[in-house]
Parts: sequence; structure tokens; C-alpha cells
Amino acid sequence: MATPTDGAVRPPGQHPTDEEVSTVSGDDRDREHHDLGSDPTTARIPGGTDLPAAEYTFDDEAPRLSVDDQRTVDALRPGTALLIVLRGPNTGARFLLDADEVTSGRHPHSDIFLDDVTVSRKHAQFVKEEEGYAVRDVGSLNGTYVNRQRIEQMPLNQGDEVQIGKFRLVYYRGRS
Repeated sequence: MATPTDGAVRPPGQHPTDEEVSTVSGDDRDREHHDLGSDPTTARIPGGTDLPAAEYTFDDEAPRLSVDDQRTVDALRPGTALLIVLRGPNTGARFLLDADEVTSGRHPHSDIFLDDVTVSRKHAQFVKEEEGYAVRDVGSLNGTYVNRQRIEQMPLNQGDEVQIGKFRLVYYRGRS
């Protein structure tokens, strides 16, 4: 069975080069070949079920950053963090977390102003803790999510995705 060595997900019709592919050996799997069909959104796995390809990713880490965003994350001071909008309005916007409490919502006086009807006026707070920040929902209508799980309050880890309304923000902590 051949696997991409770079963990990349390619668009339909684009195949890895021989240099990008390694062979998994051990039980003759390297001789197996399975037709995945013509539907680029579904993978047929022997002994499994049809899986929508769009719901799965090969990367276990946070999304890859642009060179500029990576420099910004690398330059974060200890005790600070950065939220980068991954999806939704203002994609690419950055929000620095450097206070004990940082408010987010649709209210113009929010520290993180997210102007969309899917966001409550007072939606969530980011609270500084010993190991970084936690996010707390403050009674929003649509809820606050971390890695697609609705939360009331949760400590954040490097690469966590926080969803506030239509906004999906990725959390990056400064080095200790």
C-alpha cells in the first residue's frame, strides 16, 4: 500500500510522484491495489464503509501556517497567545491574547469584535491560566465550540480550533 510521505491531501486527479510515495511492507500489502471508484468525495475501504473524504484529514497538527503567520507565532512572548481566523468572515485576521481576560462578541466594545449575526453580542471570554488560555462561553445563543465540541469552559491546547458563530479561529500559544 503506498502512502504520501508529506501527509498532503491532493485534489482529485492530482497524484503524488514516485519520490513522494513510500511503500508499506510486511504482509504483502504493497502488492494490493484497490479501485477507489470515480467519485472523488468517497473512498471505498475494503472491509469498511463509504467515507466522505471531505470529513477526514491526514494532518494531526494545526493547519499549516503561511511563512508570515509562522514568524508571528514564533515571536510570541511567553504568556501570550494568538488566534488566527481559519474560516469565516475575516479569514486570516489575527487576534493577540495578552491580557488576563479577553472578550469576544458582536458588541463593538469587545476586545475581539466579530461582526456577524451568528455571534452573540457577548459571546465568549478567553481567560489566562497557568499553562495558557481557556475559553469560556458567556451565555451565547449559538454556543462556543472547541474542536467541534460544544463547551462551557475549556483550556486550550496548541492548534485547537475555536468556533464562535461562523468564525473558526486556531489557537497558538507563545513558547514558555
